[in-house]
Amino acid sequence: MGKVALKGLKFKAYHGYYDEERQKGNQFEVNIAVKTVFLKAAENDDLDNTVDYEQLYKIVKEEMGIPSKLLEHVVKRITDRVIKEIKAVDKVKVSLSKFNPPIGGDCRESKVTLKAKR
Repeated sequence: MGKVALKGLKFKAYHGYYDEERQKGNQFEVNIAVKTVFLKAAENDDLDNTVDYEQLYKIVKEEMGIPSKLLEHVVKRITDRVIKEIKAVDKVKVSLSKFNPPIGGDCRESKVTLKAKR
């Protein structure tokens, strides 16, 4: 079993419980890692035998483009799509951070993480 990951994906997106957050937007970061068997790809230097991280990025980007009230909802959509669309994935872990969340005090980021498996 191997791991393919994308770390530090940055987006301006429109997620948040308050209307103002969904109108003004905020800065977000996504980290995604998947478990897969890629021994054939490692031996044969063949992309068809592993997870294409361009496809992972495309899924994340599309889901980040859909405004949502809850970060939990966004990571659920991402994990669901990865499991459904990329058959080589056995497990997926997605973390989504919102920078400077409106909590009435100093906070660098809020973060949610979700793991899913086939």
